[in-house]
Amino acid sequence: MRVHILGVCGTFMGGIAAIAKEAGHDVSGADQNVYPPMSTQLEALGIKLVGGYDAPIDTAVESVVVGNALSRGKPVVEALLNSGRAYSSGPQWLAEHVLRDKWVLAVSGTHGKTTTTSMLAWILEYAGLNPGFLIGGVPSNFGISARLGGSKYFVVEADEYDTAFFDKRAKFVHYRPRTLIVNNVEYDHADIFADVDAIIWQFHQLLRTVPGNGLIVANGKDANIERLLARGVWTPLVTFSAADSAARWFGAYDSIGAESRFSIFEQGVARGSGRWSMLGQHNLENALAAIAAAGHVGVAPETALQALTQFKGVKRRLELRGTFRGIALYEDFAHHPTAIATTLEGVRSRAPHQRIVAVMEPRSNTMRMGVHRDTLHGSFAEADRVFVLAPADLGWDPAASLAPLGERLVVAADVQELLAGLLDELTAGDHVVLMSNGSFQGLPQLLERSLAGATAAS
Repeated sequence: MRVHILGVCGTFMGGIAAIAKEAGHDVSGADQNVYPPMSTQLEALGIKLVGGYDAPIDTAVESVVVGNALSRGKPVVEALLNSGRAYSSGPQWLAEHVLRDKWVLAVSGTHGKTTTTSMLAWILEYAGLNPGFLIGGVPSNFGISARLGGSKYFVVEADEYDTAFFDKRAKFVHYRPRTLIVNNVEYDHADIFADVDAIIWQFHQLLRTVPGNGLIVANGKDANIERLLARGVWTPLVTFSAADSAARWFGAYDSIGAESRFSIFEQGVARGSGRWSMLGQHNLENALAAIAAAGHVGVAPETALQALTQFKGVKRRLELRGTFRGIALYEDFAHHPTAIATTLEGVRSRAPHQRIVAVMEPRSNTMRMGVHRDTLHGSFAEADRVFVLAPADLGWDPAASLAPLGERLVVAADVQELLAGLLDELTAGDHVVLMSNGSFQGLPQLLERSLAGATAAS
């Protein structure tokens, strides 16, 4: 089948393209943002890429898949609708052509989806189950974000964002999981959801799709999940927590350092311990969720723990880019107050007496709208210095909103000003955390090159 994907260079749609190609389809795609690394990854797979949407879709294409970045009014969308051709969304295509005969293990929640999905896929791989997966990031254990796999198991990152311009349901309602993780539920995506109740409603639709012989693995210490479950649940439920020992799966750190040790318990009974280099209580909870979900397909906790000792993390999820001139440089995807706070708490657990420098780009739609501007300052409790990029079109004033940070705060109008401020201040022993859900306008590479150059010069 010839498949053409509109918006192919997004992580999700690029994953769809890779899976379609692996399944034997002739795949092409178009996007306005055709550049490395996604462009080179797709071209290496033999997927023909078109820059922009001006070229007409080949009449020989049998399946047109539309990404949710495209909207009514765009010429390519209007031409597609006027043509009368069949089209589908990415989640719909995945459900109909890949997931229909699979045991789907889905990972949902406001935070931690990518890391937890990566952990779960790696546990199943380590256990010899050869799962397929589609992840919104690149797990270092695999080096790719998606594959078809060679078994009945498929692990998918289940996003609550809307499906397409013609389908405003959350993506995850298409997946029909038998095993479902719900990590947490908070208010996000303010561009499409009016309030947290609207988000809970979408999660409720997801719970309605999980069969009675399935399993829901839910955070046992989340007030919005309690509200969600109160609306109805028809599937066996187990809970996890690193804060509440009453949860079915509980975990705690025994020691924290360059290699931390943790223990896990099931209903109060010790099930083993593991060592890893991951940071923070939130990652321990991600691990507990993955262990519980893997158990549903027969993977013993002991095997899961062995797998996690070899888990290498995910690109741009509190990823240590390196240490330069004695300065540890991390890159993270955090773009919500809770994620920012947990990221910095994780770094603080590793560096209790060293200076933490947080550097944030308020780039997500919710951040740019200023939804969290009045409470955002509290997310930086563990940071000794906070640098914030504040472009002229941001729509709110970080200097005013983050004023409670006092002298800890530095606001810069552009990346060059931000870079200069960092280079002027950073000293050996600092832990620098760059946080953005985009490229941060190249700041990670600029800062790394500058610090590496200074190291070489010295």
